[in-house]
Amino acid sequence: MNKHNISLLDLPTEILFFILKKLNNIEVLYSLLDVNNQRLDIIAQDKIFTTKLNFVMSQPINEISSISNSTLNRFCFSILPRIHRDIKSLILDSYSMACILRAAYYPNLTNLEIFNFNEATVSHYFIDGTPFQHIFKQQTTDLILYINEDIKTIRTEYTKNVYAVILSFFQNLKHLTIVAQSSVDNYPCLLLQNLPLHIFSSSTLTKLSINVYDLNDVYALLDGRLKQLATLIVQIKHIDRRAISYNRNDLPNLKHFSLTCHAIYEGCDNLIVHLLHRMQHLEELTLYLHLYGESSFIYGTYLDNEIVIHMSQLHSFTFYIASENGMDVSDNRLLHSDIEHTFKNSGRWQVACMVDNFEPYEMIYRVFSLPFQFHLLEQIGNNIPNIIFNSVTHLRLWDKDPFRYEFFIRLTRAFPFLKNLSIDNIIPSFLGENYHVRGKDWCSIIEYPHLISLDVELANSSYVEEFLNETKTRLPHLTELKVTYMSLERVTENFTKDEMRRNCAGVKRLVVDNTIEYTNNMYRYFPSLLV
Repeated sequence: MNKHNISLLDLPTEILFFILKKLNNIEVLYSLLDVNNQRLDIIAQDKIFTTKLNFVMSQPINEISSISNSTLNRFCFSILPRIHRDIKSLILDSYSMACILRAAYYPNLTNLEIFNFNEATVSHYFIDGTPFQHIFKQQTTDLILYINEDIKTIRTEYTKNVYAVILSFFQNLKHLTIVAQSSVDNYPCLLLQNLPLHIFSSSTLTKLSINVYDLNDVYALLDGRLKQLATLIVQIKHIDRRAISYNRNDLPNLKHFSLTCHAIYEGCDNLIVHLLHRMQHLEELTLYLHLYGESSFIYGTYLDNEIVIHMSQLHSFTFYIASENGMDVSDNRLLHSDIEHTFKNSGRWQVACMVDNFEPYEMIYRVFSLPFQFHLLEQIGNNIPNIIFNSVTHLRLWDKDPFRYEFFIRLTRAFPFLKNLSIDNIIPSFLGENYHVRGKDWCSIIEYPHLISLDVELANSSYVEEFLNETKTRLPHLTELKVTYMSLERVTENFTKDEMRRNCAGVKRLVVDNTIEYTNNMYRYFPSLLV
């Protein structure tokens, strides 16, 4: 065989499978089915490619768009009727899911992921009498909803009309996950206050991941509504010292618990401890807590004596705990070594700590388990430890001192997979706009290979210039930019400066501080804008 004339069909089937598994299943089916080649047709119908289908473009969540109409039509009329019995999982966009669900009967479909989910989706699909009742009501065991609904007002009605309807309609649902589509945590919270026990209840659900309003809602979830619950992952909007009716019953079925809260007010340590004391059978515990005021949670001895010692089956404890204190709270400021010393007997977990002194404003004490496993870090200043945070994709920077060139070099090393970056600093960068003039021999271009969203709305314009100027920073995948119009106009010299064009070329969403009229210069500067 002439090695220069080898075609795809000359490869062994095992190698073909290896190559095709690297591609999106949708692409494989679309390209190989009905190509008038029996071998490729048989390969394409293998369960490796037909079991799970993703009908949403594989893009970052804040850029999701439906697949093209021509592709969708061919799937609905030609492909799905041939493979429908093999399909176990569908990833759908709420705008196009009706076409896909009508295309065939799916007797083995159990897993659903739905993007662009909103309240209207419930009335269209999750009620008795719809054409898809047989799929959802009896078959579905795993449901993931990406909510694309920004409702800042906390409403009990949303719980009753959306969340409660879902649990009552899906009779065999075991796993329910609800996440935000457009931001880290912004979607309507579950609010169970003053609602009867039968609201949001299930006898089959074993895993739940959801945002709730406050600690009362967590207690409500654990008061018998979800009898089989083994895994609970909750993010709480805030925790304060409001009275909570404690239920001290043990929770023998609960094995995995994760609690995230970015706003815990002073004096709430005991509320969290009382809740955890009911979970004596936990095997995995995850805590992400940001507390305001002095807190005992930053001490290893407190975590051991008040939490860990009460959980004899615990084999995994992952945590990030930050305690934020005003400078006038105490004259006895803790040192890094003081906190570290309290963890010396916690041999089962490797721990790191940080002490940030933001004089004259505040101090933030942080302790966290290693390796770091959370996706978000907030109020990070110039004091970046010598640790690689591979899991962090969302980072919010704040400091009273300027962020200098050396800081951003360390930033890219410490956070190699950063996707969303926010900068809050009104002090001009040390190097300023002309640093390449003074230091061109040693200042290399800084690249953020995964960054898709940049928020410099609360940053000095010198940071806007440094990030958008391609001679200083490379942003190959930037698609969202939040900035003040004044800073943007200034650093781009009224959208004429060529050094800014490349980093702005891929921006699809531009968020500015006031309503503006898009000029021809702006459109040429941001050719990808979706306006």
